[in-house]
Amino acid sequence: NKKLYLATFAAVLGPLSFGFVLGYSSPVIPELGQTDDPHLRLGSRQASWFGSVVTLGAAAGGLLGGCLVDRAGRKLSLMLCSVPYVFGYLVIISAQNVWMLYVGRVLTGVASGITSLVVPVYIAEVSHPAVRGMLGSCVQLMVVTGILGAYVAGIALQWRWLAVLCSLPPCVMLLFMFFMPETPRFLLNQNKRAEAIAALRFLRGPDADHEWECRQIEAGVREEVVRSRSTLKKPFFYRPLLIGVALMFFQQVTGINAVMFYAETIFEDANFKVNGVMASVAVGSIQVCFTAVAALTIDKTGRKVLLYVSGIIMALSTALFGLYFKMVLPNRNNSSDPDVWFTLCSASPGTESSTAWLAVVSLGLFVAGFALGWGPVPWLVISEIFPLKARGVSSGACVLTNWIMAFLVTKEFQDFIAFLTAYGTFWLFSAFCCLNVIFTAFYVPETRGQTLEQIEAYFR
Repeated sequence: NKKLYLATFAAVLGPLSFGFVLGYSSPVIPELGQTDDPHLRLGSRQASWFGSVVTLGAAAGGLLGGCLVDRAGRKLSLMLCSVPYVFGYLVIISAQNVWMLYVGRVLTGVASGITSLVVPVYIAEVSHPAVRGMLGSCVQLMVVTGILGAYVAGIALQWRWLAVLCSLPPCVMLLFMFFMPETPRFLLNQNKRAEAIAALRFLRGPDADHEWECRQIEAGVREEVVRSRSTLKKPFFYRPLLIGVALMFFQQVTGINAVMFYAETIFEDANFKVNGVMASVAVGSIQVCFTAVAALTIDKTGRKVLLYVSGIIMALSTALFGLYFKMVLPNRNNSSDPDVWFTLCSASPGTESSTAWLAVVSLGLFVAGFALGWGPVPWLVISEIFPLKARGVSSGACVLTNWIMAFLVTKEFQDFIAFLTAYGTFWLFSAFCCLNVIFTAFYVPETRGQTLEQIEAYFR
Protein backbone atom coordinates (compact mmCIF):
# COMPACT_ATOMS: atom_id res chain seq x y z
CA ASN A 1 0.00 0.00 0.00
CA LYS A 2 1.35 3.42 -1.00
CA LYS A 3 0.27 4.96 2.31
CA LEU A 4 2.70 2.69 4.18
CA TYR A 5 5.52 4.20 2.10
CA LEU A 6 4.13 7.68 2.79
CA ALA A 7 4.19 7.01 6.55
CA THR A 8 7.76 5.69 6.24
CA PHE A 9 8.80 8.77 4.26
CA ALA A 10 7.36 11.07 6.93
CA ALA A 11 9.25 9.16 9.65
CA VAL A 12 12.62 9.02 7.82
CA LEU A 13 12.69 12.81 7.54
CA GLY A 14 13.89 12.43 11.15
CA PRO A 15 17.03 10.44 10.20
CA LEU A 16 17.57 12.90 7.32
CA SER A 17 17.64 15.69 9.94
CA PHE A 18 19.95 13.55 12.06
CA GLY A 19 22.30 13.14 9.07
CA PHE A 20 22.39 16.91 8.55
CA VAL A 21 23.40 17.29 12.22
CA LEU A 22 26.29 14.81 11.81
CA GLY A 23 27.43 16.32 8.51
CA TYR A 24 27.08 19.96 9.60
CA SER A 25 30.41 20.14 11.44
CA SER A 26 32.55 18.97 8.50
CA PRO A 27 32.14 22.06 6.24
CA VAL A 28 31.61 24.46 9.19
CA ILE A 29 34.73 23.77 11.31
CA PRO A 30 37.21 25.10 8.67
CA GLU A 31 35.05 28.22 8.18
CA LEU A 32 34.80 28.92 11.92
CA GLY A 33 38.53 28.31 12.27
CA GLN A 34 39.18 31.31 9.99
CA THR A 35 36.33 33.65 10.96
CA ASP A 36 37.09 37.32 11.67
CA ASP A 37 35.02 37.22 14.88
CA PRO A 38 37.34 36.09 17.73
CA HIS A 39 34.31 35.08 19.86
CA LEU A 40 33.30 32.48 17.25
CA ARG A 41 36.73 31.26 16.15
CA LEU A 42 37.32 27.53 16.72
CA GLY A 43 40.80 26.29 17.58
CA SER A 44 41.68 22.60 17.30
CA ARG A 45 40.35 21.82 20.80
CA GLN A 46 37.10 23.75 20.26
CA ALA A 47 36.67 22.13 16.84
CA SER A 48 37.05 18.70 18.45
CA TRP A 49 34.31 19.49 20.95
CA PHE A 50 32.09 21.08 18.28
CA GLY A 51 32.27 17.82 16.33
CA SER A 52 31.88 15.40 19.23
CA VAL A 53 29.54 17.15 21.71
CA VAL A 54 26.61 16.04 19.52
CA THR A 55 27.23 12.46 20.65
CA LEU A 56 26.78 13.45 24.32
CA GLY A 57 23.48 15.16 23.50
CA ALA A 58 22.42 12.10 21.50
CA ALA A 59 23.21 9.80 24.46
CA ALA A 60 20.91 11.94 26.65
CA GLY A 61 18.33 11.93 23.85
CA GLY A 62 18.42 8.13 23.77
CA LEU A 63 17.50 7.98 27.48
CA LEU A 64 14.79 10.62 27.04
CA GLY A 65 13.43 8.87 23.93
CA GLY A 66 13.24 5.55 25.80
CA CYS A 67 10.86 7.11 28.33
CA LEU A 68 8.99 9.20 25.77
CA VAL A 69 8.26 6.46 23.20
CA ASP A 70 6.38 4.24 25.69
CA ARG A 71 4.45 7.06 27.35
CA ALA A 72 3.66 9.55 24.57
CA GLY A 73 3.64 7.03 21.75
CA ARG A 74 5.72 6.68 18.61
CA LYS A 75 3.98 9.36 16.52
CA LEU A 76 3.91 12.09 19.17
CA SER A 77 7.56 11.37 20.12
CA LEU A 78 8.58 11.99 16.50
CA MET A 79 6.62 15.22 16.38
CA LEU A 80 8.10 16.44 19.68
CA CYS A 81 11.72 15.74 18.65
CA SER A 82 11.44 18.34 15.88
CA VAL A 83 11.37 21.03 18.61
CA PRO A 84 14.99 20.60 19.87
CA TYR A 85 16.14 20.24 16.24
CA VAL A 86 14.72 23.63 15.26
CA PHE A 87 15.53 25.35 18.55
CA GLY A 88 19.13 24.07 18.41
CA TYR A 89 19.62 25.48 14.92
CA LEU A 90 18.07 28.81 16.00
CA VAL A 91 20.68 29.01 18.79
CA ILE A 92 23.45 28.29 16.26
CA ILE A 93 22.08 30.85 13.76
CA SER A 94 22.00 33.55 16.46
CA ALA A 95 25.30 32.48 18.10
CA GLN A 96 27.48 35.29 19.47
CA ASN A 97 30.13 33.07 21.08
CA VAL A 98 31.49 29.52 21.04
CA TRP A 99 29.33 28.41 23.98
CA MET A 100 26.14 29.19 22.04
CA LEU A 101 27.48 26.98 19.25
CA TYR A 102 28.01 24.17 21.77
CA VAL A 103 24.49 24.59 23.23
CA GLY A 104 22.96 24.47 19.74
CA ARG A 105 24.95 21.31 18.93
CA VAL A 106 23.87 19.63 22.18
CA LEU A 107 20.19 20.42 21.47
CA THR A 108 20.39 19.02 17.95
CA GLY A 109 22.22 16.02 19.45
CA VAL A 110 19.36 15.40 21.90
CA ALA A 111 16.90 15.48 18.98
CA SER A 112 19.16 13.07 17.04
CA GLY A 113 19.21 10.64 19.98
CA ILE A 114 15.41 10.61 20.19
CA THR A 115 15.16 10.21 16.41
CA SER A 116 17.64 7.31 16.28
CA LEU A 117 15.49 5.45 18.83
CA VAL A 118 11.92 6.27 17.78
CA VAL A 119 12.09 6.08 13.97
CA PRO A 120 13.27 2.41 13.73
CA VAL A 121 10.56 1.41 16.24
CA TYR A 122 7.85 3.31 14.33
CA ILE A 123 8.84 1.81 10.98
CA ALA A 124 9.14 -1.74 12.37
CA GLU A 125 5.68 -1.52 13.94
CA VAL A 126 3.85 -0.12 10.90
CA SER A 127 5.55 -2.42 8.33
CA HIS A 128 4.63 -5.96 7.32
CA PRO A 129 7.38 -8.64 7.24
CA ALA A 130 7.88 -8.66 3.45
CA VAL A 131 9.17 -5.06 3.35
CA ARG A 132 10.21 -4.40 6.97
CA GLY A 133 13.90 -4.94 6.21
CA MET A 134 13.94 -2.59 3.24
CA LEU A 135 11.96 0.14 5.00
CA GLY A 136 13.98 -0.25 8.21
CA SER A 137 17.24 0.12 6.25
CA CYS A 138 15.95 3.43 4.89
CA VAL A 139 16.73 4.89 8.33
CA GLN A 140 20.49 4.56 7.78
CA LEU A 141 20.10 5.47 4.09
CA MET A 142 18.54 8.80 5.04
CA VAL A 143 21.21 9.43 7.69
CA VAL A 144 24.04 9.08 5.16
CA THR A 145 22.01 11.08 2.60
CA GLY A 146 21.73 13.88 5.18
CA ILE A 147 25.48 13.76 5.85
CA LEU A 148 26.21 13.98 2.11
CA GLY A 149 23.64 16.77 1.74
CA ALA A 150 25.37 18.82 4.45
CA TYR A 151 28.76 18.30 2.78
CA VAL A 152 27.45 19.42 -0.62
CA ALA A 153 25.42 22.37 0.72
CA GLY A 154 28.45 23.46 2.77
CA ILE A 155 30.35 24.12 -0.46
CA ALA A 156 27.94 26.93 -1.40
CA LEU A 157 26.42 28.16 1.88
CA GLN A 158 27.90 30.21 4.71
CA TRP A 159 27.56 28.42 8.11
CA ARG A 160 24.51 30.38 9.37
CA TRP A 161 22.61 29.77 6.12
CA LEU A 162 23.62 26.11 6.24
CA ALA A 163 21.98 25.95 9.69
CA VAL A 164 18.79 27.46 8.19
CA LEU A 165 18.77 24.75 5.50
CA CYS A 166 19.36 22.00 8.10
CA SER A 167 16.35 23.19 10.13
CA LEU A 168 13.93 22.59 7.22
CA PRO A 169 13.64 18.74 7.28
CA PRO A 170 12.44 18.58 10.94
CA CYS A 171 9.80 21.24 10.15
CA VAL A 172 8.54 19.18 7.20
CA MET A 173 8.57 16.03 9.38
CA LEU A 174 6.41 17.76 12.00
CA LEU A 175 3.88 18.71 9.31
CA PHE A 176 3.78 15.26 7.64
CA MET A 177 3.65 13.23 10.89
CA PHE A 178 0.56 15.18 11.97
CA PHE A 179 -1.40 13.32 9.23
CA MET A 180 0.16 9.86 9.83
CA PRO A 181 -1.34 7.19 12.13
CA GLU A 182 0.06 5.93 15.42
CA THR A 183 1.38 2.35 15.24
CA PRO A 184 -1.28 -0.37 15.64
CA ARG A 185 0.80 -2.18 18.29
CA PHE A 186 1.04 0.88 20.52
CA LEU A 187 -2.71 1.57 20.12
CA LEU A 188 -3.63 -2.02 21.06
CA ASN A 189 -1.29 -1.81 24.03
CA GLN A 190 -3.36 1.23 25.11
CA ASN A 191 -6.63 -0.72 24.57
CA LYS A 192 -7.61 1.46 21.59
CA ARG A 193 -8.84 -1.29 19.25
CA ALA A 194 -10.99 0.86 16.96
CA GLU A 195 -8.10 3.27 16.37
CA ALA A 196 -5.75 0.34 15.72
CA ILE A 197 -8.10 -1.05 13.06
CA ALA A 198 -8.27 2.42 11.46
CA ALA A 199 -4.45 2.61 11.47
CA LEU A 200 -4.20 -0.82 9.82
CA ARG A 201 -6.75 0.22 7.21
CA PHE A 202 -4.61 3.29 6.42
CA LEU A 203 -1.34 1.32 6.31
CA ARG A 204 -2.49 -1.87 4.56
CA GLY A 205 -5.26 -0.57 2.30
CA PRO A 206 -8.96 -1.48 2.31
CA ASP A 207 -8.52 -5.02 0.90
CA ALA A 208 -6.23 -6.45 3.60
CA ASP A 209 -7.51 -8.64 6.45
CA HIS A 210 -7.28 -6.03 9.22
CA GLU A 211 -9.14 -8.16 11.79
CA TRP A 212 -6.74 -11.09 11.41
CA GLU A 213 -3.64 -8.92 11.85
CA CYS A 214 -5.28 -7.13 14.78
CA ARG A 215 -5.98 -10.47 16.52
CA GLN A 216 -2.36 -11.58 15.96
CA ILE A 217 -1.04 -8.42 17.59
CA GLU A 218 -3.60 -8.66 20.42
CA ALA A 219 -2.48 -12.21 21.20
CA GLY A 220 1.08 -10.97 21.62
CA VAL A 221 -0.05 -8.07 23.83
CA ARG A 222 -2.10 -10.42 26.08
CA GLU A 223 0.84 -12.81 26.41
CA GLU A 224 3.05 -9.94 27.57
CA VAL A 225 0.51 -8.78 30.18
CA VAL A 226 0.56 -12.26 31.74
CA ARG A 227 4.37 -12.29 31.88
CA SER A 228 5.02 -8.61 32.70
CA ARG A 229 5.37 -8.97 36.48
CA SER A 230 8.77 -10.63 36.34
CA THR A 231 9.86 -9.33 32.94
CA LEU A 232 13.38 -8.31 33.92
CA LYS A 233 14.23 -11.81 35.14
CA LYS A 234 13.03 -13.55 32.00
CA PRO A 235 15.41 -14.61 29.19
CA PHE A 236 12.96 -13.32 26.57
CA PHE A 237 13.70 -9.81 27.91
CA TYR A 238 17.37 -9.82 28.83
CA ARG A 239 18.64 -11.95 25.91
CA PRO A 240 17.49 -9.52 23.18
CA LEU A 241 18.65 -6.60 25.37
CA LEU A 242 22.16 -8.05 25.64
CA ILE A 243 22.21 -8.76 21.88
CA GLY A 244 21.06 -5.19 21.11
CA VAL A 245 23.62 -3.55 23.42
CA ALA A 246 26.38 -5.77 21.99
CA LEU A 247 25.38 -4.85 18.40
CA MET A 248 25.64 -1.14 19.23
CA PHE A 249 28.99 -1.66 20.98
CA PHE A 250 30.46 -3.64 18.09
CA GLN A 251 29.14 -1.15 15.53
CA GLN A 252 31.20 1.64 17.08
CA VAL A 253 34.41 -0.30 17.90
CA THR A 254 34.86 -0.99 14.19
CA GLY A 255 36.25 2.58 14.24
CA ILE A 256 33.75 4.00 11.75
CA ASN A 257 33.32 7.38 13.45
CA ALA A 258 37.07 7.85 13.91
CA VAL A 259 37.75 7.00 10.25
CA MET A 260 34.96 9.30 9.02
CA PHE A 261 36.09 12.14 11.29
CA TYR A 262 39.65 11.90 9.94
CA ALA A 263 38.81 10.92 6.33
CA GLU A 264 40.02 14.27 4.98
CA THR A 265 43.34 13.82 6.82
CA ILE A 266 43.72 10.33 5.34
CA PHE A 267 43.49 11.80 1.84
CA GLU A 268 45.99 14.54 2.73
CA ASP A 269 48.44 12.13 4.36
CA ALA A 270 48.17 9.85 1.33
CA ASN A 271 49.38 12.81 -0.80
CA PHE A 272 46.10 12.99 -2.72
CA LYS A 273 45.88 16.58 -3.90
CA VAL A 274 42.13 16.80 -3.53
CA ASN A 275 40.00 19.44 -1.88
CA GLY A 276 39.01 18.33 1.65
CA VAL A 277 35.31 18.96 1.10
CA MET A 278 35.37 17.03 -2.18
CA ALA A 279 37.05 14.13 -0.36
CA SER A 280 34.19 14.17 2.17
CA VAL A 281 31.64 14.24 -0.68
CA ALA A 282 33.34 11.21 -2.27
CA VAL A 283 33.23 9.27 1.00
CA GLY A 284 29.61 10.31 1.60
CA SER A 285 28.64 9.17 -1.91
CA ILE A 286 30.13 5.72 -1.29
CA GLN A 287 28.09 5.48 1.92
CA VAL A 288 24.84 6.41 0.18
CA CYS A 289 25.37 3.97 -2.71
CA PHE A 290 26.18 0.92 -0.57
CA THR A 291 23.50 1.68 2.04
CA ALA A 292 21.00 1.75 -0.84
CA VAL A 293 22.32 -1.66 -1.99
CA ALA A 294 21.80 -3.00 1.55
CA ALA A 295 18.24 -1.62 1.68
CA LEU A 296 17.32 -3.24 -1.65
CA THR A 297 18.81 -6.67 -0.82
CA ILE A 298 18.23 -7.12 2.92
CA ASP A 299 14.81 -8.81 2.59
CA LYS A 300 16.26 -11.29 0.08
CA THR A 301 19.65 -12.08 1.66
CA GLY A 302 18.69 -11.74 5.33
CA ARG A 303 20.27 -9.72 8.12
CA LYS A 304 23.06 -12.14 9.10
CA VAL A 305 24.49 -12.53 5.59
CA LEU A 306 24.96 -8.76 5.27
CA LEU A 307 26.59 -8.63 8.72
CA TYR A 308 29.01 -11.42 7.72
CA VAL A 309 29.98 -9.78 4.40
CA SER A 310 30.26 -6.34 6.00
CA GLY A 311 32.39 -7.57 8.93
CA ILE A 312 34.81 -9.46 6.65
CA ILE A 313 35.24 -6.46 4.30
CA MET A 314 35.90 -4.12 7.24
CA ALA A 315 38.35 -6.56 8.87
CA LEU A 316 40.36 -6.77 5.63
CA SER A 317 40.31 -3.02 4.96
CA THR A 318 41.39 -2.02 8.49
CA ALA A 319 44.17 -4.65 8.31
CA LEU A 320 45.32 -3.01 5.05
CA PHE A 321 45.16 0.40 6.75
CA GLY A 322 47.47 -0.93 9.45
CA LEU A 323 49.81 -2.33 6.79
CA TYR A 324 49.89 1.08 5.06
CA PHE A 325 50.97 2.86 8.24
CA LYS A 326 53.48 0.11 9.04
CA MET A 327 55.11 0.66 5.62
CA VAL A 328 54.96 4.46 5.79
CA LEU A 329 56.47 4.59 9.29
CA PRO A 330 58.86 1.62 9.23
CA ASN A 331 61.49 2.91 11.65
CA ARG A 332 59.61 5.51 13.64
CA ASN A 333 58.79 4.95 17.31
CA ASN A 334 55.62 6.98 17.61
CA SER A 335 54.33 5.62 20.92
CA SER A 336 54.72 8.98 22.64
CA ASP A 337 53.57 11.22 19.79
CA PRO A 338 49.80 11.86 19.79
CA ASP A 339 50.03 13.83 16.54
CA VAL A 340 51.67 11.08 14.49
CA TRP A 341 48.51 10.91 12.39
CA PHE A 342 49.21 14.42 11.16
CA THR A 343 53.01 14.19 10.74
CA LEU A 344 53.54 11.53 8.12
CA CYS A 345 55.74 13.96 6.22
CA SER A 346 58.65 12.82 8.38
CA ALA A 347 58.28 9.23 7.18
CA SER A 348 60.66 7.61 4.70
CA PRO A 349 60.94 9.83 1.59
CA GLY A 350 58.73 8.68 -1.26
CA THR A 351 57.08 5.92 0.74
CA GLU A 352 53.73 7.70 1.00
CA SER A 353 53.37 8.39 -2.72
CA SER A 354 54.19 4.80 -3.67
CA THR A 355 51.62 3.39 -1.24
CA ALA A 356 49.04 6.20 -1.32
CA TRP A 357 46.63 4.03 -3.30
CA LEU A 358 46.58 1.52 -0.41
CA ALA A 359 45.27 4.11 2.09
CA VAL A 360 42.56 5.41 -0.23
CA VAL A 361 41.46 1.92 -1.39
CA SER A 362 41.33 0.81 2.25
CA LEU A 363 39.21 3.83 3.14
CA GLY A 364 36.79 3.21 0.27
CA LEU A 365 36.49 -0.50 1.12
CA PHE A 366 35.94 0.21 4.79
CA VAL A 367 33.18 2.77 4.20
CA ALA A 368 31.50 0.51 1.61
CA GLY A 369 31.69 -2.50 3.92
CA PHE A 370 30.22 -0.59 6.86
CA ALA A 371 27.39 0.84 4.73
CA LEU A 372 26.55 -2.63 3.43
CA GLY A 373 25.87 -4.22 6.82
CA TRP A 374 27.11 -2.90 10.15
CA GLY A 375 25.71 0.57 9.39
CA PRO A 376 22.01 -0.18 8.76
CA VAL A 377 21.47 -3.72 10.12
CA PRO A 378 22.05 -3.19 13.89
CA TRP A 379 19.48 -0.37 13.92
CA LEU A 380 17.01 -2.61 12.08
CA VAL A 381 17.59 -5.61 14.37
CA ILE A 382 17.11 -3.63 17.61
CA SER A 383 13.78 -2.35 16.26
CA GLU A 384 12.63 -5.97 15.74
CA ILE A 385 13.83 -8.09 18.66
CA PHE A 386 12.49 -6.36 21.78
CA PRO A 387 9.14 -7.27 23.40
CA LEU A 388 6.47 -4.58 23.00
CA LYS A 389 6.28 -3.69 26.70
CA ALA A 390 10.04 -3.14 26.97
CA ARG A 391 10.71 -1.67 23.52
CA GLY A 392 11.27 1.90 24.72
CA VAL A 393 13.54 1.08 27.68
CA SER A 394 15.55 -1.53 25.74
CA SER A 395 16.01 0.71 22.70
CA GLY A 396 17.04 3.55 25.03
CA ALA A 397 19.79 1.38 26.54
CA CYS A 398 21.04 0.47 23.04
CA VAL A 399 21.04 4.08 21.80
CA LEU A 400 22.85 5.21 24.97
CA THR A 401 25.51 2.52 24.41
CA ASN A 402 25.92 3.52 20.77
CA TRP A 403 26.42 7.22 21.40
CA ILE A 404 28.70 6.83 24.42
CA MET A 405 30.92 4.48 22.40
CA ALA A 406 30.82 6.89 19.42
CA PHE A 407 32.00 9.70 21.70
CA LEU A 408 34.77 7.61 23.30
CA VAL A 409 36.13 6.19 20.04
CA THR A 410 36.13 9.60 18.28
CA LYS A 411 37.52 11.53 21.25
CA GLU A 412 40.21 8.99 22.22
CA PHE A 413 41.34 8.08 18.70
CA GLN A 414 44.55 10.11 18.89
CA ASP A 415 45.32 8.65 22.33
CA PHE A 416 45.00 5.16 20.85
CA ILE A 417 47.46 6.15 18.12
CA ALA A 418 49.88 7.52 20.74
CA PHE A 419 49.67 4.33 22.80
CA LEU A 420 49.39 1.59 20.13
CA THR A 421 50.90 3.43 17.11
CA ALA A 422 48.83 4.15 14.00
CA TYR A 423 49.13 0.64 12.57
CA GLY A 424 48.44 -0.99 15.94
CA THR A 425 45.22 1.02 16.29
CA PHE A 426 43.91 -0.11 12.91
CA TRP A 427 44.86 -3.72 13.60
CA LEU A 428 42.87 -3.44 16.83
CA PHE A 429 39.87 -2.23 14.81
CA SER A 430 40.43 -5.19 12.47
CA ALA A 431 40.38 -7.60 15.43
CA PHE A 432 37.06 -6.11 16.60
CA CYS A 433 35.64 -6.55 13.07
CA CYS A 434 36.57 -10.26 13.27
CA LEU A 435 34.82 -10.46 16.66
CA ASN A 436 31.75 -8.88 15.00
CA VAL A 437 31.55 -11.82 12.57
CA ILE A 438 31.93 -14.39 15.37
CA PHE A 439 29.30 -12.65 17.51
CA THR A 440 26.88 -12.57 14.55
CA ALA A 441 27.35 -16.30 13.92
CA PHE A 442 26.57 -17.37 17.49
CA TYR A 443 24.16 -14.81 18.92
CA VAL A 444 22.30 -12.71 16.32
CA PRO A 445 18.95 -14.25 15.25
CA GLU A 446 17.80 -14.14 11.62
CA THR A 447 14.57 -12.09 11.56
CA ARG A 448 13.90 -11.99 7.81
CA GLY A 449 10.27 -12.68 6.88
CA GLN A 450 9.01 -13.02 10.48
CA THR A 451 6.37 -10.91 12.21
CA LEU A 452 7.38 -9.05 15.37
CA GLU A 453 5.17 -11.48 17.33
CA GLN A 454 7.02 -14.49 15.86
CA ILE A 455 10.38 -12.94 16.78
CA GLU A 456 9.13 -12.40 20.33
CA ALA A 457 7.94 -16.01 20.49
CA TYR A 458 11.41 -17.14 19.37
CA PHE A 459 13.03 -15.52 22.41
CA ARG A 460 10.37 -16.99 24.70
